[in-house]
Amino acid sequence: MDGIYLKFYLQENLRHEGRLVHEWLVELARELQLPGCSVFRSIGGYGHHHQVHRQAFVELQGTLPMEVVFALEESDAGRLLARVAAEGLALFYVRMPASFGFTTG
Repeated sequence: MDGIYLKFYLQENLRHEGRLVHEWLVELARELQLPGCSVFRSIGGYGHHHQVHRQAFVELQGTLPMEVVFALEESDAGRLLARVAAEGLALFYVRMPASFGFTTG
């Protein structure tokens, strides 16, 4: 199947309406009945402010980059992005064409 690989990048402590944004995105995906998503915490990186964050003993919790990723049909990607925008969130994302499916045994 051809579709969209949609990835949001955010900071793990980012909140929207009192909830962590990565948790909010997972719940939104369930509400929209999307097929699924995954959330990954980075061990390091930097964003548009060029402040480096690394996973280390002294790193303050909550500052690491996170990814929330989806493999979606074009229409589902559009619905998800529209809802995020309607909430007034300005999240950085990457949207790429993708082919996906299941292996057969």
